[in-house]
Amino acid sequence: MSASPLRIVFAGTPEFAQVILRALLDAPGCEVGAAYTQPDRPAGRGRRLQPSPVKECALTRGIPVFQPLSLKDAAAQRDLATLAPDVMIVAAYGLILPPAVLAIPRHGCINVHASVLPRWRGAAPIERAIEAGDASSGVTIMQMDAGLDTGAMLLVRECPVTATDTGATLRERLGALGAEALLETLALLQDGRLEPVAQEDALATYASKLRREEAEIDWQLDAVAIARRVRAFNPANVCQTSVDGQILRVWLAEATDSATTAAPGCILRSDRHGILVACGGAALLLTRLQFAGGKVMDAQALLNGRGVLFRPGTVLGAAP
Repeated sequence: MSASPLRIVFAGTPEFAQVILRALLDAPGCEVGAAYTQPDRPAGRGRRLQPSPVKECALTRGIPVFQPLSLKDAAAQRDLATLAPDVMIVAAYGLILPPAVLAIPRHGCINVHASVLPRWRGAAPIERAIEAGDASSGVTIMQMDAGLDTGAMLLVRECPVTATDTGATLRERLGALGAEALLETLALLQDGRLEPVAQEDALATYASKLRREEAEIDWQLDAVAIARRVRAFNPANVCQTSVDGQILRVWLAEATDSATTAAPGCILRSDRHGILVACGGAALLLTRLQFAGGKVMDAQALLNGRGVLFRPGTVLGAAP
């Protein structure tokens, strides 16, 4: 980058964004003047207010933190304008940036989006990619406009999605990839060598926000579809079913090619390998589980203490 540092305002909230912020704070030629993040939220059993990962990182590094409820507020817009940023970097922030905000930074607002656009525009691109069985994902550094992830692409980097990836593992890789791609983009910006590329809107798909009801396992589905959703929703919206009226969270599961005529949700076998459950197509092996309020554990450990609940013939999700 050139000798004149970029004055940056950062906006983000979860761990994915924290990785991006750390990279900016450690990069030569970048001067982060403030961090915007979502207001503190109640979390844990005590429901105490918890700061976001971005806020924790910013305060540790002595960066001023702003937490407006909305950026549509005139006072919030004035605060941002006072910071006089060259560019605003946005990564999983969670608030809409109105046109008035997009126009404040000299170079506009640049977003780090966790998909190869225009595929998976929207709130949950990582989870929807795994759920759909995509073989690859990636990050897009995008010039933000008034649409939902519709801006011109500045840089794209791809990576494979493995057969064992969860939402957590893919998010970790994409965070690192996004940080690397962003710094490359900012270097090109400083050198005047950015070449924005318009998205092909006809190819766009939408990554809708995860809904709580989606976590309930529908045993009528094919085992492959259920296994993908289990991995995709781990840990943001962990899939669950019930046994004997108790909530059972499924953190990991593997699709098998075991043919069965048993009713969907019926336990076929319970042993040290896991709990094999009939689905609408083939069977699913549950390997890592958790009762509500309990510890996450391997199926064998769960069976050691609660094996009586998982006898062959028991139907998961049925009324007790």
